[in-house]
Amino acid sequence: MASSNGTLGQADLPRERLWSLGAAALTTAELLAILLGTGGGGTGVRELAGRLLQVGEGSLRRLARRPRAELLQITGIGPTKAARLLAAFELGGRLAQEARPPVERIREPEDVVRLFQGRLRDLQVEEFHLLALDSQSQVLREVLVTRGLLNSSLVHPREVFRAAIAEAAAGIIVVHNHPSGDPTPSAEDRSVTQQLAAAGRLLDLPLYDHVIIAGDRFVSFACAGLL
Repeated sequence: MASSNGTLGQADLPRERLWSLGAAALTTAELLAILLGTGGGGTGVRELAGRLLQVGEGSLRRLARRPRAELLQITGIGPTKAARLLAAFELGGRLAQEARPPVERIREPEDVVRLFQGRLRDLQVEEFHLLALDSQSQVLREVLVTRGLLNSSLVHPREVFRAAIAEAAAGIIVVHNHPSGDPTPSAEDRSVTQQLAAAGRLLDLPLYDHVIIAGDRFVSFACAGLL
């Protein structure tokens, strides 16, 4: 659509390119400009799109992980534009989940990684998850146990095994992320794992593995001989 003076506006140019060349031909900044629709705070829409990319250090993935409050602090980004961005990021994540075949059975650590890596790889805080498995290693239930720094006071065996017992699970796998990008188990990781393994033996509900995900890398306690 042309502006009132007969020329194309800043946001119209990327739209024209999208319709004539296809979305794949556009830069990330141009796609963001179309999503935003208009500029704000005295800033044009294309400049605003570039500012968003700077906040994400050039990465959409890192931008998507920014807190909502941080987006609202960007000049020109109000609640409406922030909501559009958050909705687009969520749609992208759901599309990626649909594109991958569902994990029905855990046969190896890579199955755990495939299930969780998209959600955990870029988080800025640690999340600790439980997988309750049946006797055929099929996933009965997935539970977020805690979010924050991993330590024995936050990850108590009763919180971990409660859901597994309720599901009549045959065994469990736990998984958490390292925001540092280094999957090497810490002393606290080892301590928590030992506590969970000991509790599992008492309950006859074994801990099969503890998988740490860090970026594109991971460590399996079972494969590393740490269980």
